[in-house]
Amino acid sequence: MKSVFILDDKAWTGSNLLYKWQKSLGNYIAVAGQDNSVKIFDRYGHKWTELNLPGRCMGMDWDNDGDILAVIAAKSVSIYLWDASVNKTSQIDSGLNKDQMSFILWSKTGPLLAVGTAKGNLLIYNRQTSRKIPVLGKHTKRITCGCWNSQNLLALGSDDNTLTISNHEGDTISQAALRGEPGDIYFSSMKTDERSSHGESTVSVIVDKKSLMLFNINDPENPIKLAFQRTYGSIVSYHWYGDGYILIGFSHGYFIVISTHIREIGHEIYQTRNQEDSLNSVAVSPALHKAASCGDNSIKVHELSESKYISSVVQLDEDIKGLDQISWTEDGQLFAVSTKKGALHVFLFKLPILGDSYGTRLAYLTSLLEITVSNQVEGEKPVTIEVEVEPTFIAVGPYHVAVGMNNRAWFYALDDQKPGFNLLKDTEYLGTIVSMHLNSDYAAALFEGKVQLHMIESRHQEERKQMKLFPDDVKKSRILCHALTSDFLYYGTDMGNVVCVLVEDWETLSTYSHPVGVRKVFPDANGTHLVFIDDENSGFLLSPANVTASCFELPNFSPTITGVLWDTWHADRGVFVAYDNDKVYTYAFHKTTVYGPRVVLVGSAALLFSQKPLLLYNGELTCQTSSGRTSELALSTHSFLRPPTGSAADPEELRKQLAEALQLKRFQEAWDLCNSAGSSADWAALGRACLVHMEVELAIRVYRISGNRDMVLSLQSIQGIEDKNLLAGHLAMFLEDYNVAQDLFLSSSCPITALEMRRELLHWDSALLLAKRLAEDQIPYISKEYAIHLEFVGDYVNALAHYEKGNTHSDSEHDETCQAGVARMSIRMGDVRRGAALAVQHPSRLLKKECGAILESMKQFSEAAQLYEKGQFYDKAALVYIRCKNWAKVGELLPNVSSPKIHLQYAKAKEADGKYKEAALGYESAKDWDNVIRVLLDHLNNPDDAVRIVRETQSIDGAKMVARFFLRLNDYGSAIHFLVLSQCNEEAFHLAQQHGQMEVYAAIIGPEATQEDYQSIALYFEGEKKHLQAGKFFQKCGQYSRALKHFLKCSNTEDNQAIEMAIETVGQAKDMTLTNQLIDFLLGESDGMPKDAKYLFRLYMALQQYREAARTAIIIAREEQCAGSYLNAHNVLFSMYTELQAHKIKIPAEMATNLMILHSYLLARIYTKRGDHLKAARMLIRVSNNISKFPAHVVPILTSAVIECQRAGLKKSAFSFASMLMRPDYRNDVDPKFRKKFESLVRHPQMSELDEETTPCPYCGFQLPENELLCIACKNNIPYCIATGRHLIKEDWSTCPHCDFPALYSQFILFLETETACPMCFENLSAKELKKIPDCSKYLQTNELDP
Repeated sequence: MKSVFILDDKAWTGSNLLYKWQKSLGNYIAVAGQDNSVKIFDRYGHKWTELNLPGRCMGMDWDNDGDILAVIAAKSVSIYLWDASVNKTSQIDSGLNKDQMSFILWSKTGPLLAVGTAKGNLLIYNRQTSRKIPVLGKHTKRITCGCWNSQNLLALGSDDNTLTISNHEGDTISQAALRGEPGDIYFSSMKTDERSSHGESTVSVIVDKKSLMLFNINDPENPIKLAFQRTYGSIVSYHWYGDGYILIGFSHGYFIVISTHIREIGHEIYQTRNQEDSLNSVAVSPALHKAASCGDNSIKVHELSESKYISSVVQLDEDIKGLDQISWTEDGQLFAVSTKKGALHVFLFKLPILGDSYGTRLAYLTSLLEITVSNQVEGEKPVTIEVEVEPTFIAVGPYHVAVGMNNRAWFYALDDQKPGFNLLKDTEYLGTIVSMHLNSDYAAALFEGKVQLHMIESRHQEERKQMKLFPDDVKKSRILCHALTSDFLYYGTDMGNVVCVLVEDWETLSTYSHPVGVRKVFPDANGTHLVFIDDENSGFLLSPANVTASCFELPNFSPTITGVLWDTWHADRGVFVAYDNDKVYTYAFHKTTVYGPRVVLVGSAALLFSQKPLLLYNGELTCQTSSGRTSELALSTHSFLRPPTGSAADPEELRKQLAEALQLKRFQEAWDLCNSAGSSADWAALGRACLVHMEVELAIRVYRISGNRDMVLSLQSIQGIEDKNLLAGHLAMFLEDYNVAQDLFLSSSCPITALEMRRELLHWDSALLLAKRLAEDQIPYISKEYAIHLEFVGDYVNALAHYEKGNTHSDSEHDETCQAGVARMSIRMGDVRRGAALAVQHPSRLLKKECGAILESMKQFSEAAQLYEKGQFYDKAALVYIRCKNWAKVGELLPNVSSPKIHLQYAKAKEADGKYKEAALGYESAKDWDNVIRVLLDHLNNPDDAVRIVRETQSIDGAKMVARFFLRLNDYGSAIHFLVLSQCNEEAFHLAQQHGQMEVYAAIIGPEATQEDYQSIALYFEGEKKHLQAGKFFQKCGQYSRALKHFLKCSNTEDNQAIEMAIETVGQAKDMTLTNQLIDFLLGESDGMPKDAKYLFRLYMALQQYREAARTAIIIAREEQCAGSYLNAHNVLFSMYTELQAHKIKIPAEMATNLMILHSYLLARIYTKRGDHLKAARMLIRVSNNISKFPAHVVPILTSAVIECQRAGLKKSAFSFASMLMRPDYRNDVDPKFRKKFESLVRHPQMSELDEETTPCPYCGFQLPENELLCIACKNNIPYCIATGRHLIKEDWSTCPHCDFPALYSQFILFLETETACPMCFENLSAKELKKIPDCSKYLQTNELDP
C-alpha cells in the first residue's frame, strides 16, 4: 500500500471520526468530527466542500449511485442532502419534531432513505417522489443499526433489544426479541446444498457484542445463535463474503472465518490472532478478494481465497492512541483508516492498470497523479511525471509521453535535463479518447470511430495542416482500433478492414478485408507483421506489405485474450505473446520454412493476478501490477536461457528446452544445449529443425557432429542452390515429406527434379503423371521400371500393360528388357504360346531360364524343358525331361549335363532297361563308383575296370565286391588285397592263414591296421620260423624284446636288413638291456663275429647318443680315408657335423679338422680339373702337410702337389714335396714319367716362392695369409670358405642356403659359374640363391669346437 494523503484537521483532534466513501465511484470521502461540520474531500485529498451543521454529525450515508450524501445532525430535525454532481446542499424537514435522529441509511436498489430516531420512530423518504412515510413506534427506544436488502426489506435494531423487519412502506413483517443490545445488522444468504432463489433471506445481527444471531425471514421462529470463546473478547465487527462465509473480528485481536452451511455451522474454518492487544475494525473488499483488520497501530491484509496468507502489513507508529475504523472504496483502489487521535489516512491499495510501451521504453501509472517512464533494457534512469488529472489512458513514444482523460490529452517531451521532462501542450479532441499511440513525430488518437493523426510538436497555425482524420468516409465504417509504428499507421474497422497508412505522406498503402470486424491490432516494431483480433475473438497474423498472401490464423487462440506484445529483442523479431487475465501464450512466426510461413504456439505460462504485460524482451515479460510497480516474469517457453540449478540437467527437461528453442528459432542456444548434454536424438531434432527452417549451413554442422555423413554430403550438394523453392524442395525431400517436396519442385526453376524424386522413391504412379507434364520421352523408361516393381509384387496384369508401354523402338537394350517382361507376364497370364515364342526369339539366355522356371512352376514341363534346352541350361532341361519320362531327350543332353544327380537317375533307368554299358557310363558320370563296380562285375564281367576303379577311388564297398568276385575265382591273393582295402582285416587274415597267403596279407596291410592285427601276423610268422617277418611285426605292435630276438636269429642272407631293423627297434624301445644286447651282438661278443662299425654308428644315432655317434663317425671316416674312399669319409663327417649342429652339441675338434682336410682335398681336385693351379696348389700343400691321413694315396697326392706347385710358381714348395718323393720309401712308386723330372728338380733346386696374399682375421683384424686358418694374434680357429678353403673375412661373408656352411661371397659366385652344386653338401645351387651377410657375428662363436 502507498499513502496517498493524510487528513489531520485541528478541529478533529482527540475525537473519533465518522467517514463514508462515495459509493460506486469512490471519488469522494465525507468526514465528520466533533466540529459540527462534514468535510468532503476528493480522492486526491483536496477539500471539495464543507457542510456546516447545527450540531455534531450523528450519521451519514451515500445513495446507491454515489450522487447524494445524506447527513443528520444533533439539535436538528432536518436531513441534509449534498448533490455531488452539482456541488449543492439541500435540506428536508423530517417532520419528527423534537425527536433526535439517530440512524440514516439509503436503500441498496432504490431512492429510499430510512431515518431512525432516538425514540424508536422511523421515517422512509422517497427522493424520487419526495414522499415521506413516518412510522411511529417502530421501536420503543433508540434505533441504532439497520440494513436494507436487495428486495427493499429493512431490518432495524434498537436499544429496546428487538429486531424488526419492515417493507419499503414501513410495515412490520416480523419482529424478534434479543437478549442484548443489537449491533451491525446485515442481510445475506446462508450457504445451503441447494441454492435458494429467494434472494437475501438471512439477517445477521451482533447481540450484546458476544454472539451472532442468524434469522431466516422465512422462518423467524428458529434463529441460529453462534457463540464464541471468551478468550476472543467481544465482537468488534463482521462481514459476509463469498458463498456464505462470515469474517469476524474480536476485541482481543482474534480474526476468524466461519461458514454458514448447515453442516459447517459452529466450525471455524480459519482462526488467527492478528493483533496482540486489541482489534478495532475489520473490512472486506470483494473487488480485491481481500480482508483487512486494524489494531495495535497496524493494519494486516489477508487474501480471502487463502486466509492464512497475509499480503501486506502497514504500521502507523505515530498514532500512539491507536487505530479506529477502516474502510475500502467499492473498487478497492483506496483504503482509509481513522485513528483515535482524530486523523484519517488514505492509502492507494489498487491502481488502475494503465501503461504503454514503445520499443523497450515503458510508461505506467505509479500513483493516481504520477506517471513513471523507464527503460531498464537501455539502462536509462526512471523519470517521474506529476500529472494534473488522474488519466484514463497513457501513450509513450521514443521522445514523448501523452496522458489524458475524456477528450483532453497532455503531451510531455522527454529530455536529458532535470526533471527529465517538460510539458509541451494539452490538446482537446472532438470526442472522448478511447486510445492513443505515439511515434517520434506523430500522435494518433482514436475517438468516436475515427483516428486523428497529427504532429506532436507543431505550431498552432500549422497544426491543422499537419493533422488528418481517418477514415475518409466515416459513413462507410467505424474504426475500432489503431496502432502506430515509426513509419505506419494501422487501424481496424467494424467492417473487417485492416488498413495500413504510410505516415510520411498519409497515403493508404494496403487494405486487407476480413469477414468480421477487427477489434484490436498489434503491429511489430518495424510494422512488417501485424496481429489482429476480430469480433469473434479469433487471432490472425497478417503481413501488410503483402495482403494478397494468406492471413494466418493463430492456433489455439484463447477467446479471452485481450492483448499482444511483440518481443523487442533483436533476435526474436518473429516472437510475440498473447495474454488474458490469467495466462500468457507464446507464439513464434516462422517466415521461412520448407512448408511456407506459419505460426506456432510454443507454450503458455500463468500470469499473476491483476497484472498486465507491458514489454517482452528476450523471453522476459515486464508486467504492471495494481500497486503501481512492475514485475518481471521469465517465460517458461524461454527456460533454455536460464542455466539449470542442479548438478546435471534432467534429460526430459533438456528435451523440453530444446524443443522450445527450436520453435523459437534460437538455433545457437539449441546448439549449446545439444553440445552440453544432448543425445543423438537431440542432435537429430536440431538437424531436422535446421532443415525445416532452411538453415543449410547449420544443418551441415549439426549432421557432421552427429556423424550422419550421408546427410552432410546431400546438404553440401544443394548448398549453392539460389532458387528458394528448389532448395526447399530438396530439404522437404530430406524430411521425407514428398508431397510438399513435389509441389516445391514444380514451382521452382527446375520442375524435372520432382520427376527424378518420384522415380528414386519408386512412386511410379506419381512419376508417370509428372512425366506426362514434364518429360514424355521418359514415360517408356518409367513404365519399364514400374512394370518391374509390379512384377515383383505379383500384379502381373498391370505389369504386362506397362511392359508393353515401355517399348521405345529406338533403345534396343531397353526394348529387350521390356520384351523379356512381356514374355514372362504373358506366360504368367496363361498365354504360354506367345510367351514361349517371345522367349525363344529373345537373345537372352537368362530370359529362357526365367520363363522355363515359370512354366515348370505351372507344370508345363515340356515347354519348360524346351526353353531350358534353348537357353543351354542342360541340367535344368534334363531334370524336367526326367519328370516327363522322356529318356530319349535326356540321353541326347547327357554329354552337356554336369549334375551327378541327373546322370544317376539316367543310369538307374538304363539299368532297369537292361542297357548295362550305358548304365555303367551313367554311374561313372555320376561318380557313383559302387554301382559302377557292381555293374562291371555282375553284368559286364569286367573285373579289370572294376579293379582299376577300386584302386583309383579306394571305395570300401567296391573293394568288398571285388574281393568276393576274386574269391569266386579262387584268386586268394587278389581277394586278400581287396579285403584289406575294404577294411575287412580279420576276414583277410583268416583267408591268408587258410591258404598260406600271409606274406601277401602282411605286404598289403597298412598303417590303418590295429595292434592286434600286427600281433596276429607276428605270431604266425613266429610259428613258421620266419624270423625277419616275425621281428618286423613284433616291432610294429610294440613288442621290442621279441622283435630284437627274432632279428638277431636271422640268417646271413638277411643279416644286413635284420641288423638295420634291430637298430631301429632298439632306438624306438629306449631300453638299456636291449641296447646292451645289440651292442654285444655288433661287437661280436655273442657269436665271435664283429659287425661293420657303421651299424654301431647308426645305433648311436638312433639312440640320440650323438657324442658316441660322433666318435664312431670319426672312426668310420678314418677307415674310409685309409681305404681311399675320401668322398664317403667326407660325407660321414659332414652328416655327423650337421647332426651335432642341429642338436646344438659342440663339434669335436678332430672331426672339424678331418672334415676341413678332406674338403681341402676335394677342392684341390675341383680346381685341378678347372686349371686353377694356384688354388689347387694351396689346397694340395694343406693336404700334403697332413699326408699321413691319406696312406692309400701318398705318392699320387705328393706328385699332384709337386706338379701344381711348379705350375703355380711355388718353386720352393715343389722342391720340398719332390724331395719327399725321392726318398727310398716312395721313389720306386713314383710314375716313371715324372721320376726324372723330380730328380732334376731335386738336383737343381729353385727356391723362389710366390708370396701368399694376406687378409684380415675376422675376429681381431690381424693380417695373415689367406689360407691360414689359425690366427697367431688372437689364437682363434678361423672358419674356412667352402668354395676356396681360405679363411673368411667379415666384409665378404655368405653361406650355402642348404647346409649353412660359410663361404666368401665373391669367390662362391665365381665357383658357381662353372659348378652347379655346393662343394660341401652337394645340393644343387645357383648364384641367384646366394645372399651377402652383413652381420656374421653368429658364425664367429669361439666355443663351437670341443677340443
